[in-house]
Amino acid sequence: MLVNGDAAEQPGLIKDTTTQAFRQDVVTESMTQPVLVDFWAPWCGPCKQLTPIIEKAVKDAKGKVKLVKMNIDEHPQIPGQLGIQSIPAVIAFKQGQPIDGFMGAQPESQVKAFIEKLVGPVGPGEAEELIAAAQAAIEAGDAAGASELYAGVLELEPENLSAIAGLARLHLDMGDLEGAKGILAMTPEDKAADPAIAAVRAAIELAEQAASLGDTAELEARVAADPKDYQARFDLAVALNARDRREEAVDHLIAIIKADRTWNDDGARKQLLQFFEAWGPMDENSQAGRRKLSTLLFS
Repeated sequence: MLVNGDAAEQPGLIKDTTTQAFRQDVVTESMTQPVLVDFWAPWCGPCKQLTPIIEKAVKDAKGKVKLVKMNIDEHPQIPGQLGIQSIPAVIAFKQGQPIDGFMGAQPESQVKAFIEKLVGPVGPGEAEELIAAAQAAIEAGDAAGASELYAGVLELEPENLSAIAGLARLHLDMGDLEGAKGILAMTPEDKAADPAIAAVRAAIELAEQAASLGDTAELEARVAADPKDYQARFDLAVALNARDRREEAVDHLIAIIKADRTWNDDGARKQLLQFFEAWGPMDENSQAGRRKLSTLLFS
């Protein structure tokens, strides 16, 4: 692991409090560093959603802020004095005074931003560090190491989209289509449209298409013999993409669009857009291909 230290083991970083202990746990402690007070109750569904998010964010802050949790059913006096009317409610104390807060379950990014407003930048969390290390391992050609690092992220955060997409892409690159699809199936339904997930899904679909086409030599011969054999040219583009010959794949689809935009219900353009989605918007072939397509369509 490349994570320096373990904030989760810092004593007193996260604790439960009572009415009697509130002054010491919150007011006194906040004289030296900000303290977040999470007002919750066992029956509160959004509270259960927020708890792991705010605990993780506090741990990622590596000791710059503490978290104190108060069950309002058992200890109603303090939240009553503070005017807490709905939960979850999080109040930040600093120098003994409440200075900021939010209500309702919030995504991790917003909780992190709230903490950073109190203490300044807190740096990447453990999952972010592992993902960065995995990407570095990929660049170094260490697929096994990258796979282990992504798996470590998913142990921490089973629904981390970057790790799901990265691990699925690794399996795809190794030719393990079924493994890639199995990992992609871990994606929460409401996150299926995430760009990283969509890109891997498109790449898997392209790999499945290419698997049924066989060698490119026959397709190249058919196109050479009859340049208007658009199906052969289309299949050749898919096969070339599977062999990472992206520029050639783009050119064959552009040739179809230029000759007959209506062929196969605009199939060549749609296939080209799927290439761009699978490659990602920053890929040089995506950018060059989009320029060629725009020139063709709008000139």
